[in-house]
Amino acid sequence: METGNGLKLTAEEQERITSAVEKAERQTNAEIVPMIVSRSGLYRDAQHRAGLAAALAALTILLTLERLWLPWGWHAANAAWLVLAVTLAYGSGTWVGTWSPVIRLLTSHERMRQKVILRAERAFAQHSVSQTRDRTGVLIMLSMLEKQIYVLPDRSLAGLVSAERWKQVAQAAVERLHDGDIADGLSHAIQTCGLVLAEVCPGRPGDNPNELPDKLIQET
Repeated sequence: METGNGLKLTAEEQERITSAVEKAERQTNAEIVPMIVSRSGLYRDAQHRAGLAAALAALTILLTLERLWLPWGWHAANAAWLVLAVTLAYGSGTWVGTWSPVIRLLTSHERMRQKVILRAERAFAQHSVSQTRDRTGVLIMLSMLEKQIYVLPDRSLAGLVSAERWKQVAQAAVERLHDGDIADGLSHAIQTCGLVLAEVCPGRPGDNPNELPDKLIQET
C-alpha cells in the first residue's frame, strides 16, 4: 500500500467508495463515514531511536578502526572530529527515522494501535460524526502508515453491536488492502458495515435523511 502525503485515489476509486456508502445507507438509518489518513502519529520517539542507533554505530566503528584514521596517535583536536562525526550520524539517523518502514520497525504494534484510536476519536468529533439525530454515526478509518483500519461507532450503536462484529467489519477490508486495492477494501468494509447496521438500525421508510456527506475524507 502507498503511504505518506502522496496518497491519492483516482476519481473513479473515490466514486466507488461513495457509491458503496450510498448503497449501504439505503438499508439503515445510520450514517457511515469512510476516511483515509496518511498516518495517525508523528512518532518522534522512533526518530530519536534511529538517531541514537546510528550515532552508537558510528562511534563504535570509529573507535574500532582508530588506528586507520589516527595513525599518528590521539590528539586533542581529534575529539572535535569524533563528536562531529557522531552528531552527523545522529542527524542522519533521525532523518532515516522518518521513513515509514523504519517507524514500523521501531514502534510497537500496541503504540501504533493507540495512535490510530486517538486519531479516529479526534476525527469523529471534527467531522461531526457524533452529531447525527439518533447518534448512529460510524467512522471507518484507514491509517496508511500503520496499515490499520479502525471502526468507531457512536455510543447508541456501541451497545447494540458487539465488539466482535465491528472487528468483522474491519476484517472484511484486510485481505483486499493487503493486495493493495484500497478502494475495494474500504468498499467491502462499508458493505459489511451496512449489513450489520441494517440488523440493529434498519432504515425507516420516508424518514431516512442523509445527515452526513457520503464522500471519502482524505487527510495527511
